Amino acid sequence: MNVYKKLQAARAKLHKTPLGKSGKNSFAKFNYFELADFLPEVTEIFNDLGLCEVINFNTDTATLTIHDADSEGQIVFTTPLVYADMGKVQSIQNLGATHTYIRRYLYLLAMNVLENDVVDAAEPKAPPKAEPKPEPAPKPEVKQLDMKGKPGDWQIKITGEGEWDALIMDSAKILLEIAESPEDCVNIFKVNHTIFEKMKQEYPTQYTELMATFKARKTALTKE
Repeated sequence: MNVYKKLQAARAKLHKTPLGKSGKNSFAKFNYFELADFLPEVTEIFNDLGLCEVINFNTDTATLTIHDADSEGQIVFTTPLVYADMGKVQSIQNLGATHTYIRRYLYLLAMNVLENDVVDAAEPKAPPKAEPKPEPAPKPEVKQLDMKGKPGDWQIKITGEGEWDALIMDSAKILLEIAESPEDCVNIFKVNHTIFEKMKQEYPTQYTELMATFKARKTALTKE
């Protein structure tokens, strides 16, 4: 009897052997064969017929080779190697689960044992939840500027957008530089009084600095 006849005889004996399915898939509600449900019977049948099986794992595939102990005949069954992924367990545990799972399917393939056409003992993975896209940060409100003092030679007028304290500081300093008398300094302040008051409320530090500049320029002009 060659290796093919022996394997066919082994299949026939196994199919006549009552086997229980101890694996349970609670999600899909069916039972399935675990390795321990049929491997002892397969081993006994192979021993009686003079068959020996050897399993090898490569990088991408796993093979089950059935050898005829009475000749050099052999039959090879091959399956792609897919690694188990059981979440938070250690890598060696994932490797053990992979080996057990692949061995089971190789034996089912070799012995023509039918199973449910589903992935056994594993609930289907839920589709990955889409990561919520972060809401864009609200853009800072841009201040629209329309500030001006009273009409006149010393009027400060600011239009546009953005922070305005530096613009007021620079404008006032330019006017003070061209002032020719203490009275000019007083007039600069009076004409732009409303702007300086707003500056006092929103930028008190800059306002204090500007008033010190007014005082210094007025003192310098008084001495001239």
